[in-house]
Amino acid sequence: MSPQGKLIIIGGAEDKGTFSEPTFIQKNNLNFFSLGILKKILVEINNNNPSIEVITTASIIPEEVGEMYISAFSQIGATNVKYLDIRSREDVNNPEFIARVTKADAVLFSGGNQLRLSSILGGTQVHDIILKRYREEEGFVIAGTSAGAAACSNTMIYEGSSSEALLKGSVKITTGLGFINDVIIDSHFVKRGRFGRLFAAIASNPGVLGIGLGEDTGLLITEGKNMEAVGSGLVVFVDGRHILSTNVYEIPDGSPISVENLIVHVLAKGNGFDLTTRKMQVQANHA
Repeated sequence: MSPQGKLIIIGGAEDKGTFSEPTFIQKNNLNFFSLGILKKILVEINNNNPSIEVITTASIIPEEVGEMYISAFSQIGATNVKYLDIRSREDVNNPEFIARVTKADAVLFSGGNQLRLSSILGGTQVHDIILKRYREEEGFVIAGTSAGAAACSNTMIYEGSSSEALLKGSVKITTGLGFINDVIIDSHFVKRGRFGRLFAAIASNPGVLGIGLGEDTGLLITEGKNMEAVGSGLVVFVDGRHILSTNVYEIPDGSPISVENLIVHVLAKGNGFDLTTRKMQVQANHA
């Protein structure tokens, strides 16, 4: 059965860095939300006074990040916003956190390190509740930005620098939180030049769709398959189902990867993509 809830994945902006790429580690900045992605979350919740829980597990500065989200949401009229300061698997068992996730209209996973999200939350009661509610409740919304977006898929990139991405073994993949299957999600995609990294991931996992989210850009996903681009940037899709040849299975680690016939799509605000058919729905340009 298709998920009844809605999933919003966001490419992020310059923050503490999703992966170990020191060049890109900068001060957190939520200004990119001013163009409407947070407002889009509120619209999709469809509740006049929604309860939103921000899960800051991925971040190394969870209190600061949590307060910034509370401030950002308050600027657009959402005042019932809190954050769950979950830093370990022991924290996840806090009865208060379990109760708050059970009652929330939406949860938002912040940026940071997605391996922290999967290793701390994976298989816990909090994770199970969020997954069950997303599958069964029409009004429930899951959102994730940067690392929080990358962790939403079942197949998750957790490490790999942009400069060495097309060398075999440089991109590390594990299991994410499983809110959407058959995709691999990469964030900060355009500014950090992560095309090669997603190409390498798809070369070794051609059955899944690569999704590269630019800064200030996101995807609204309904029924687990219908995707609409939101925000000011671009979404890049990498389809490996029609790869004709690749050397990825026969070369040693550290060697350059060759791949023939990757298919790439680029999606802008207001246009759509169907995960089942792998087809775009392009509309007139949105102002």
